[in-house]
Amino acid sequence: MIITQAIAEKFFAKLKRHLDNDVAIVGGGPSGLVAGYFLAKAGRKVALFERKLSVGGGMWGGGMMFNEIVVQKDAVRVLEEFGVRCSLYRENYYTADSIETVSSLIAQAVKAGLTIFNCMTVEDVMMRSEKITGLVLNWSPVEMAGLHVDPLAVAAQHVIDATGHATEIVKVVAKKVPGQLQTPSGKIEGEKAMWASRAETLTLENTREVFPGLFVAGMCANATLGGPRMGPIFGGMLLSGEKVAQMILKKSVS
Repeated sequence: MIITQAIAEKFFAKLKRHLDNDVAIVGGGPSGLVAGYFLAKAGRKVALFERKLSVGGGMWGGGMMFNEIVVQKDAVRVLEEFGVRCSLYRENYYTADSIETVSSLIAQAVKAGLTIFNCMTVEDVMMRSEKITGLVLNWSPVEMAGLHVDPLAVAAQHVIDATGHATEIVKVVAKKVPGQLQTPSGKIEGEKAMWASRAETLTLENTREVFPGLFVAGMCANATLGGPRMGPIFGGMLLSGEKVAQMILKKSVS
């Protein structure tokens, strides 16, 4: 029984600590992990919720399961922050082993203080009249099995949607929360077809607060604001995670 007791006690202590958060991140891909790292490193209480068993998003497979990733020169410093080795391919482009990259992002983010909850699905948000105030959670297997099980909720001062193409939290807010998104149409603009160089720039430009209390990062930012997909280049994702962390830190100080 000591094994079960140890697991149960440690997990519930971890969950109890994160019933109220400075920042809650949804999606454990590169932008979510980088954001969590910088926020936790700055002393914020941050929880990341990932619906899958594994964390890391699509970066594990590089491009079409060739487990190398490409980043532009501007993002190399982010990889170096995490201790990832990368090499110049040509001109502005660098490569890194995708397995080393993802495992380093995860390990360094957790060591910095980020708490990751995997196999948890965010099915709704908590709201007040002025902003998003938290997330509504359930176990991913409950959702997959279609079981009627009521969820639990956690509070957060700020929420980051880093769910990639799916824009899962933004979709909930657009559908259920009064008011409009801070986009040209007031709705989700939708992801456009691949244009890698343009998408890399727009991923960073589109990283922002799109509803009071809700920020978008990574591919979710482009899908929300109408940018193109970028394919298997990850510099914009890394830089977007860094930027959203900086925005929240600046906002919480002011």
